[in-house]
Amino acid sequence: MITQPLSDTTFQQLAEFIQERTGIYIPIAKKYLIENRLYKVIEEHSLTSYDEYLYMLKYSANGAELERLFDAITTNETYFFREPMQYDVIIDSLVPKIIQARGGDKTLRVWSAACSSGEEAFTLALLMREKRPDVRLEIIGSDISRKVLSSAERGVYSSYSVRNVPKPYMMKYFTVNGQDYTLDKNITKSVKFREHNLLTGRRGADLSGFDLVLCRNVLIYFETKTKQQVVSNLYDSLRHGGYLVIGSSESLHNVTRAFRPVTLNKVVLYEKA
Repeated sequence: MITQPLSDTTFQQLAEFIQERTGIYIPIAKKYLIENRLYKVIEEHSLTSYDEYLYMLKYSANGAELERLFDAITTNETYFFREPMQYDVIIDSLVPKIIQARGGDKTLRVWSAACSSGEEAFTLALLMREKRPDVRLEIIGSDISRKVLSSAERGVYSSYSVRNVPKPYMMKYFTVNGQDYTLDKNITKSVKFREHNLLTGRRGADLSGFDLVLCRNVLIYFETKTKQQVVSNLYDSLRHGGYLVIGSSESLHNVTRAFRPVTLNKVVLYEKA
């Protein structure tokens, strides 16, 4: 049973540990959130304080324990058809632009980075199937959390996740069973998922040579130095002339000048020059 609350000193040490491993910056104002999310984990280990938990993480934790920490502290706010204007621009303007630049080659490789439970990757997959069936599409989704990747592979979602799905797509691609919405297997099988930490430059061949990388609403959780490292890694994962898409409320201003901003129908994209 926990006998001591999370002190500011221990929180700071824990926050530094988390930032070092994940890049995620957690301000002191979010201490209550971390305290609540880790409470159950600490109880399960029969520890009496957050200091003991931090000691375990630093000196005796295995990979599974670190994974539980990542699951607890990551924010997995996502849903289908989030920021739809970006999807419209990608499919109607960007994909033809990429194909033309490559002399008509209709093979497209896409990385949904920090994909959480897969809604972003699957939205693109079903839209491309409907609007650009001529394109040979490969989509890879990655996340630091094995738990959310397992959820993505199952392809079963709540009403919250599908609340913005247009009715025709809902009827064609989802099966409703009580409170669960199961995505069509042809769509779930079209996306490959793998565990990956955006901080590391070690990606492997499957996370290289992309035409398009989606890393939307992720950089907001990082401080400037970490943003620069992550964006540099994403830059290296793109082919020459490939594009990075970030959240519409995000910007690479003061982060990097390696990309060339391109505006298509009021949507800003970043081209690898």
